[in-house]
Amino acid sequence: MITDPDRTQETAEEGEMTFLEHLEELRWRIIKSVVGVIAGGIVVAVFINTIVDHVLLLPATRTNPPLHLQNIKPFGQFTLYMEIILIGGAVISIPNLFYQIWKFIEPGLKPSERKYIKSIVIFSSICFISGIVFAYLVILPTALEFLAGFGSSIIDNNIAIDEYFSFIISTMLAAGVVFELPMVSFFLSKLGILKPEFMRKYRKHAVVIILLVAAILTPSPDITSQLLLGIPLLILYEISILICKFSQKKDPGEFTEEQTA
Repeated sequence: MITDPDRTQETAEEGEMTFLEHLEELRWRIIKSVVGVIAGGIVVAVFINTIVDHVLLLPATRTNPPLHLQNIKPFGQFTLYMEIILIGGAVISIPNLFYQIWKFIEPGLKPSERKYIKSIVIFSSICFISGIVFAYLVILPTALEFLAGFGSSIIDNNIAIDEYFSFIISTMLAAGVVFELPMVSFFLSKLGILKPEFMRKYRKHAVVIILLVAAILTPSPDITSQLLLGIPLLILYEISILICKFSQKKDPGEFTEEQTA
């Protein structure tokens, strides 16, 4: 049985949704998310050769010396192209994915909280894409340059193509997730869960955690690459404090009594 998602949304606004209505809403959100990923994948598939040759492989050609990439599996390149199409489709459809997630959460939010959904979707998408771009333009070139120049000159760095793609894609996606910190802070502060006083009080602890996260997420062990991710994280943390403070002053007394206090 097909149920109109708009009807389900109206039911949510009139009263609490039943368990089956939640399942129906979840099903529609998943379907729309999958359709968005497929549409994005089609776009990536049309330009797949350009994306692979002039975007993803470009950092490897700019190191000194250039990295030598090789395929060691019979269907290695075919599998990689399919993975790139799938992941690229998901990245392109990030605004739609965020929108579907928040629309599923919307029935549990108060009317005063729902008005921020579109803004959160837009800025969350911008933050995620900014993280990917930062990783591609700053972190990856530094990390690959370190990799290419490290060790004996007698040993050739012949890297398996699947390992290379896994390396750069995971790095860019990790940076995209990390750059969501300001938006997470905004939403938590609007719900009254996070306060700027708390973030200031534990700033020193946050610095240690941020440096540890940068060391874990940074693909190369050199201190330069770790700082390239750690410093933006520290800046994002300070921005998050300002966002948290601004969001609480924006609409005083709008949510719970605890937030007003």
